[in-house]
Amino acid sequence: MARLPYIEKAALPTENQDLLKREITLYKQLVNSPNALRAFQGLGSFIRHKSTLDSRLRELAILQVGWLARSPYEWSHHIKLGYEFGVSDADIKALIDDTAGKATSLGAIERLVLLAAREATNDGAVSRATFDALHKELSNEHMIDLVMTIAFYNAVVRVLASLEVDVEPDYQKYLEKYPFPAKPV
Repeated sequence: MARLPYIEKAALPTENQDLLKREITLYKQLVNSPNALRAFQGLGSFIRHKSTLDSRLRELAILQVGWLARSPYEWSHHIKLGYEFGVSDADIKALIDDTAGKATSLGAIERLVLLAAREATNDGAVSRATFDALHKELSNEHMIDLVMTIAFYNAVVRVLASLEVDVEPDYQKYLEKYPFPAKPV
């Protein structure tokens, strides 16, 4: 149950209704602070629409963050978005296996992107070895975009968890298809 009220578009002043072009529960909660949501959407929009990083790699990095954080909202939303940007079911299964240390059919760059997302999420930074290996394949611009994406989505999963944002019914099917494993006791 969400910790703050969800605000509907019609309840907002006209000048803030554009903030809910996408009427998702995350935005409906963040719009309790319109300026914060506007800033949040600015970086999110850059990552999705203006970054030149390969969109499939971007979505794999975001999915890795969502998987590690056990964020139902992020995981379900980016499975759907991932499909739109070239992520396949085989990629999602491989991400889960790669995270568990199992062999996968993912390419070297995909495995490095997942490793970078795991390191930044679990250790607070991408290791020098992983960064250097990625930088052999990605430009300076792409390295910045990848690090920004991973860092931003680490912030997003913490916002989602702290506000207890609910997953919309349309996204539940992705959680059923790819559930989180039981937490170790």
